[in-house]
Amino acid sequence: MERTPDEPGPRSADKSGSESFGVLNSVRRDTYADSVALMRAARQLTDLPGVESASLVMATGANLRQLADAGLLTDAGRDARPNDLIVAVHGEPDTLTAAVDAVAGLLDRPDEESGGGDGGGADAPAPRALTEADPATVLALISTPGAYAGAEALKALRRGMHAFVFSDNVPLAQEVAVKREARARGLLAMGPDCGTALLDGIPLGFTNALRPGRTGLIGASGTGLQQVSCLLDAHGEGIRQMIGTGGRDLSSEVGGITTLDAFELLDADPGCALIVLVSKPPAPEVAERVLERAARSAKPVVACFLDGTAPYATDGLTVVGTLRDAAYAAVRLLGGTPPERFAWPRPAPPSGHLLRALYAGGTFAYEARLLLPAAVTETGAATGTGAATPHSAEVTLPDRHLILDLGDDAYTAGRPHPMIDPTVRAAHLRAALRDPRTAVIVLDVVLGHGAGTDPVGPLAAELERAPRRSRPVVVAFGVGTDRDPQGAAEQLARLRQAGVLLAPTSTDAAEFAVSLLPARAERTRVEGDLTPAGGHA
Repeated sequence: MERTPDEPGPRSADKSGSESFGVLNSVRRDTYADSVALMRAARQLTDLPGVESASLVMATGANLRQLADAGLLTDAGRDARPNDLIVAVHGEPDTLTAAVDAVAGLLDRPDEESGGGDGGGADAPAPRALTEADPATVLALISTPGAYAGAEALKALRRGMHAFVFSDNVPLAQEVAVKREARARGLLAMGPDCGTALLDGIPLGFTNALRPGRTGLIGASGTGLQQVSCLLDAHGEGIRQMIGTGGRDLSSEVGGITTLDAFELLDADPGCALIVLVSKPPAPEVAERVLERAARSAKPVVACFLDGTAPYATDGLTVVGTLRDAAYAAVRLLGGTPPERFAWPRPAPPSGHLLRALYAGGTFAYEARLLLPAAVTETGAATGTGAATPHSAEVTLPDRHLILDLGDDAYTAGRPHPMIDPTVRAAHLRAALRDPRTAVIVLDVVLGHGAGTDPVGPLAAELERAPRRSRPVVVAFGVGTDRDPQGAAEQLARLRQAGVLLAPTSTDAAEFAVSLLPARAERTRVEGDLTPAGGHA
């Protein structure tokens, strides 16, 4: 690791946020690691004594701006080049150098961190370029800085590989070019900003441990795909294929290329009996094109555009407006019987009057805003995200409803995603529990490959510290299976023991939370914004 002049050592520790805390940047020249590995390493750093927050990112322009906004950028980091890796640590000055050295050692031993173990080719060097990959390779997972992801995806496609592009910040024109190239070659380009897929039983990105089955899923929404697939699993059905498209696929500019190509692939798959499509609302002309293609499918299709549409069916096509309705419509079409409407216990009326929905999954935040009565959101409703910075453990909540996507860039600058590191969400939960204006809190718990080892732990700790008699109603739902590494039953049981009311779906949780709001809540505004097609999946 090359150290720039103001790197590790007391002289590089800028004071930030507190007189007792400093910030240290270490730049690793021409070093790359994929973003999921970096998020996990950052999470491990924050567990070290004296470390308040940490971030490991490639030194792209967008990442440098986010570090600066979070107060995590020093002169050493500003001098970094796009091919460099920045390690940024905020904490007690005498812990900073040791923390940087710890993560450097971790990144220098990728085989140990990847769980290679003994044997099984763990000592074989990984290919350093696509040209070195085994010629039999059929898929490339691309997680480079966004400026380079398009070129790498084109290389993969031209070598006959499907492309799964985890990278974000890829120029829109490059996405269109990559997807047109994939179509011309009869291949799939999933992404950019694609976080979830399951192909021939192989999970990619953030995915749950799902039983094999007859359903093919297509989605421009990662957590939406996870919710629907887990609900199908819970009702005895399994997944044949799950194809993520990236959040911009159904925008006017991209035109649904991957979505339409996925229909062709699943229609031709004899093992697929049903197709389910999940997305935030597409551009109108793209929605029309996709629904027309769905209606021509040789197999029944369920389409969910998260627009609140009342379910309707025509000629093999079922259109629904919520994630719950998508999953349950699929269960019916496969010959199963979904449950009746969930019967909630009626807790004592809350003393507060505000909703605090604190989501790790952006799609769930979108759906919750959709389900709020029009009177709650009122014309001119506030937008934005508000809340805590990575350097602060304290959160000040505004006097309005909050439906927050805590995986948004405003919260992840300087921290891993809340599905990996729940620190920021725990701080928001603490503030909501202490706020006498809070009537009801909503939480999602997303499990599976890529997620943190104990998502419930920090949340349960905050709940246990809050006196049950005086605290708001807390509603939660899980996205996972008992085969997931974290174990859905065990995780949710801990929430139940902490006095949380558990919902079977994200839709039920949002509907119930809204039903608990007192009448005067309809005179307050909601903070948050509905992201149109083309936003984050």
